[in-house]
Amino acid sequence: MYYKKAIKNPVFQTLSEVCENLGVNGYVVGGFVRDYFLGRPNDDIDIVVEGNGLATATAFGKIVGGKVDLYENFGTAKVHYGDGEVEFVGCRKEFYKRGSRKPIVDNGTLDDDLSRRDFTINAMAISINKETFGQLIDKFGGLEDLENGVIKCVGAPDERFSEDPLRIYRAVRFKCKLSSPRKVFHFDTPTFEAMKRNSYRNEILTKERIVDEVNKTLSTPYASDGVRILSECGLLELILPEVEALKLPQDKGHKDIFEHTLQVLWNVTQKSDNLWLRWAALLHDIGKVPTRKFIGGIGWTFYDHAGAGAKMVEKIFQRMKMPTDGRMAFVKKMVEMHMRPTTLAEEGVTDSAIRRLLFDAGDDIDDLMILAKCDVTTRYESKRQKIYNNILIIEEHMKEVEAKDAIRNFKNPIDGFHIMETFGIGPGKEIKIIKEFVKDAILDGKIGNNFEEAEKLMLEKALEMGLKPIQK
Repeated sequence: MYYKKAIKNPVFQTLSEVCENLGVNGYVVGGFVRDYFLGRPNDDIDIVVEGNGLATATAFGKIVGGKVDLYENFGTAKVHYGDGEVEFVGCRKEFYKRGSRKPIVDNGTLDDDLSRRDFTINAMAISINKETFGQLIDKFGGLEDLENGVIKCVGAPDERFSEDPLRIYRAVRFKCKLSSPRKVFHFDTPTFEAMKRNSYRNEILTKERIVDEVNKTLSTPYASDGVRILSECGLLELILPEVEALKLPQDKGHKDIFEHTLQVLWNVTQKSDNLWLRWAALLHDIGKVPTRKFIGGIGWTFYDHAGAGAKMVEKIFQRMKMPTDGRMAFVKKMVEMHMRPTTLAEEGVTDSAIRRLLFDAGDDIDDLMILAKCDVTTRYESKRQKIYNNILIIEEHMKEVEAKDAIRNFKNPIDGFHIMETFGIGPGKEIKIIKEFVKDAILDGKIGNNFEEAEKLMLEKALEMGLKPIQK
């Protein structure tokens, strides 16, 4: 079968001419071919060459006037031109040593190259050669699997996953990425059973590669399905035991925390593309395991599970070698504060409480409100609607308070330098006491968020503490 429409972009004609001039055979492979048949846009062009991939890339780069990056140790190259880029590699065959996912590579044919790929849907190629331009090479039935929504290994599944266990994560990612309401992808039985059998090989993977794949899965529309599959494969307990531990014994009348977590993650994916908010959804209830306690007459309680969970977030990020910068701080904040809006909704809304919520959340308040709404998963419709409506009321109240008091980006009108200069004192606990007193007064609505009222209160508090302004 020929699919010339798939390679109608003029760049493929140029590539064809380069291959002909060099006397090599070239093929576009992988995701570009797969996504063409799925009707999905994909500008990532991967070319395999039966011959010297580096020389082909160099020749192509000269013709298009592009920047050529050669990675001679890996036998790969990338050419940047205009708004596009093309990656090149020579056809190769691979051999793996038991304790490593880094293959021993040798030159090979197109058949060798396609045979070493992970899944049949990624092992299709389209010829860019003059005589066979547009011809589909599909020796493993990838097109049929694509039409049936099947993710199946090339060759023996146990060999594929044992060679490189990262392929298990890739399998999960592809299922979540390629699925849609019209077609849900699934694993064929031998592939899925092999995924479970080879999860122990996770030990040879670096934390960085694991996190990269998990992030890609969490970025898909079906992130919650991905987490469930990682659990079924036995990988979740190896990389995120805190989430796997949410599968607590269930008591009558109490929701399944693991299933609730997956539902919250699903809800968040419908409302936000923010990867780190999705991480917060995944981790928001992990503090329930260490804080779980049975109290007679009340039942199971999880006092301050949000605070405990926030502390656990930092340990997870450090253990998994995830970024410990503002992204971790954001996830910690979301986990720690995820109960605040619903608690506010239950206890009643006051201007003071709204100000403190806005102050503590800062610029992340909108994400916090998304998480809070997505956290409402009770099966009782009347209760769910009541809590949800109360959160909407809080949002309206927030707009009113924010318009009046500008709390979201709150900056104390009184800083430490002004206090020291006014009273002729050096750094000390008095400064913190006065600043906190003024801040609390503003957040409680006792004074306005302006310098005049704040300074007046500062002077009153300082006098109470025995401090007097110096004469200027």
